[in-house]
Parts: sequence; structure tokens; C-alpha cells
Amino acid sequence: MLIRIILAALAGYLLGSLNSSLIVGKFYRVDVRQHGSGNAGTTNTLRTLGKKAALFVLLGDIVKGVLAYIAGYCIYGGHFGGMLCGTAAVLGHVWPVYFGFKGGKGVLTSLAVLMMIDWPIALSLLGVFIIILLISRYVSLGSIIAAFLFPTMAIALGRNTETIIFSTIIAVLIIFKHHTNIKRLFEGTESRFSFRKKQA
Repeated sequence: MLIRIILAALAGYLLGSLNSSLIVGKFYRVDVRQHGSGNAGTTNTLRTLGKKAALFVLLGDIVKGVLAYIAGYCIYGGHFGGMLCGTAAVLGHVWPVYFGFKGGKGVLTSLAVLMMIDWPIALSLLGVFIIILLISRYVSLGSIIAAFLFPTMAIALGRNTETIIFSTIIAVLIIFKHHTNIKRLFEGTESRFSFRKKQA
């Protein structure tokens, strides 16, 4: 059992370390971490490389979250295996072994894993994110509020202990990774969302 836990976690971490924005950026000969917000994620890819590149990053981050859950489900078995591998994938996305342990914030990968675990909560949080984004045009604010509500909803809806633990870990991680965004939000200097690529 311990071996399967280790294998599931390792598989998830290595899969999550395949950071889509950094891989896509190589085709453009651009490291998005050196531009814009410095984050290796979809939003900064959109601002730096444009819509097409951002679409590939979005799809890549979602697919690896789904694959991580499936891998964990097969290696360990059941939802616990999927959550374990999925959590490791988010950690890999944030601290990728292939890219100097400097990755993204893990929001899309977390959403993909959550969709596999509990799609009603996932869709609810996605709805919250979209509403906040439409009202404020702050991607970070939508992500932070959705992350905060994740464990809150899991507890309120009576989900099992494993799901509550998973939701708490993911929420803390996402909010922590947005600490600079939180500072900019309070200072009024946070960038608002736009589909237009920023010119260098």
C-alpha cells in the first residue's frame, strides 16, 4: 500500500511538473516567467504570447489534472488515489522539477482535479470565478475567492474527510501563491484581465 501511495504521488508530481506555459513558450522562444507578472500560467501567457498560446496552456493544464486523477485512481485505487495524485500534480505545477521549481499558481490544474472528484462543487466555484471576473476583471480576485470557498463548500455540503483535507490543502496553496496579487489588489496596482496581448 505504501509503495502505491509513493508511486501515485510521484506520478502526479512528475506529470504536474510538465508546465504547459513553459513548454508552449519554448516554441515561441519565450520564457513567460521573464515577462508580465512573471507567473507561469494561462493569464500571463495570454498577456505575453496571445490567445492561441494561452489556449494551448489552458488545455494542457486541464488535461494534466484529469490525467493525474486517472493515474492515481489506477495506481492506488478509488477517489483517494485520484486526490493524492491530483494534489501532487498541483504541487508539481507550482514547483516543477523540470523548470527550476518555479511554476504557476495551480488554479486550472486544481479545477481539473476537482472536476473529477466533485463536479458540482467544481462547477459552482467556476461560476463564482466567472462572476467575480466579469464584475472586477481581476483573474486573481476570482481565483482567491473561489479557493477560499472550496473548503467552505466541502464542509457545508458534508463531503468526506479526504475531500475536506484536499480542499484545504489546495485552497491554502492557491491563496499563498497569490500573495503578491493580494498586495497589488490592496494597492490598486493589480492588472485587469484583457484578451489583448501586451506589446513588449
